Amino acid sequence: MLTSRPAEASLASRPAVQVGTAIVLSVVTLTAAYAGNVANQSCVGTSSSFNCVDHWATSGDPYVRIVPDAVSEGEKAQMMERDHRWLARCRPLVQRDSYGVARYYYASPGCEFGIRSD
Repeated sequence: MLTSRPAEASLASRPAVQVGTAIVLSVVTLTAAYAGNVANQSCVGTSSSFNCVDHWATSGDPYVRIVPDAVSEGEKAQMMERDHRWLARCRPLVQRDSYGVARYYYASPGCEFGIRSD
């Protein structure tokens, strides 16, 4: 004769799983930190289910770009001349709108996108 024991076994093992998970997570969080790396752990869940996610990455901003300096005095002079021409053509002006937000306004079209007319 076949009998079915629906939920008694799974309900009894749930606390054991939760305690085991708590022990494992506490051991994982006590490990040594690696210099130059960042670790982030997030856990969400209820009494019946939960989910944890670990994110490991190197420290620092991945979007930082190092822009090289001008190489020579001639190149510096060209850059200054180009900036002066842009300022003379675009004449940027900062004004506050009705909400108090500072906005840039330009005298020529395309200046807001950095378009030059060299």
